[in-house]
Amino acid sequence: MFMICPEIFYQSLHNAGIHFFAGVPDSLLKHLCACITKQAQEQHVITANEGGAVAMAMGYHLATNKIPCVYMQNSGLGHAINPLLSMADTDVYSIPMLLIVGWRGELDLWNQQIPDEPQHKKQGQVTCKLLDTMYIPYQVIGPESQDAIQSMQSLIELAQKESKPVALVIRKNTFSFYPAPQPICSSYDMTREQAISKLLSCLPKETFVVSTTGKTSRELFELRDQQNIGHDQDFLVVGSMGHASQIVAGIKHCAPDKRVVCLDGDGSCLMHLGSLTNNAAYDFCHIVLNNGAHESVGGQPTLGLSINLPQIALGCGYQSAISIETPDEILTALDAIQGLSGAHMVEIKIKQGSRQDLGRPTLSNDKMKRLFQQKIHYSSAT
Repeated sequence: MFMICPEIFYQSLHNAGIHFFAGVPDSLLKHLCACITKQAQEQHVITANEGGAVAMAMGYHLATNKIPCVYMQNSGLGHAINPLLSMADTDVYSIPMLLIVGWRGELDLWNQQIPDEPQHKKQGQVTCKLLDTMYIPYQVIGPESQDAIQSMQSLIELAQKESKPVALVIRKNTFSFYPAPQPICSSYDMTREQAISKLLSCLPKETFVVSTTGKTSRELFELRDQQNIGHDQDFLVVGSMGHASQIVAGIKHCAPDKRVVCLDGDGSCLMHLGSLTNNAAYDFCHIVLNNGAHESVGGQPTLGLSINLPQIALGCGYQSAISIETPDEILTALDAIQGLSGAHMVEIKIKQGSRQDLGRPTLSNDKMKRLFQQKIHYSSAT
């Protein structure tokens, strides 16, 4: 298997005139992202969402007339479609840029889908079709590609010549190892799994839990198994990063008598920060597990530990919002909001880290959805 050295690829990008990078980290691109983080430094911005990355790239081009690079997982194309078509397209402002898209749920050389998590199945099938529909020229590169750098250079030349977005679609295992960014040094003692375990022991038994994508949902699922507790009170948001709290708001809109909490992460909360303004109208506890990193996809930093999330929540209309960092404070915080109306945020500052043997949910998505709906006495038909 031929794998591309991230450092060589980055240097080739630099030599081809790509000096600015913006995006949202992806597990398939984690070695390249780690290299960009180290090499590009001030010319690299990890944005809250992919649409924002495209917008930053447009601003960079307007200011410099140079071609920027935007990286993302293929799921992020959904966020990027609007600025790509309504601004960057040749029928509007004709902004050149190189998109680097990690292809989860990819199709192999014989157009057969490679096994992946269910949330990536449909996106994997339509990734290249989406690019075709948007008239964005692209090349697919993978571990079998011998001419990846040449393909990249040809695309950049096309972007320059026709002043339009172009894309590299990246298969799994394309890039060889590059050291991940050093974890953010912190004085916090709890890991995410320890915090979730403590939360489960403190929540009233009738509480429903909606958990964000990535390791948060995986750890919640395994903790329920370890405690011999069923999964019918949990809804795992396995995709749609950033939307967990709005799913809770939708549940509360139709089932206001049910006790529901949202287990969120700093990266996902920041991705759609405007959701807090809608959340404020509903009675629920919004728990943000903040380790300042996109840990599920490689550990790249977020701004979670650099801003005051509770103050933002209060400004958006939450009834209360606090920041805690010890197990004892979890029980105190939950007791303090017991029975209160309105939205309440509890930010739990934690350290990075997870078990090496962390598994994935063993129930199908359809089964988990049906169990949750039956328990909450709410169906999509009502």
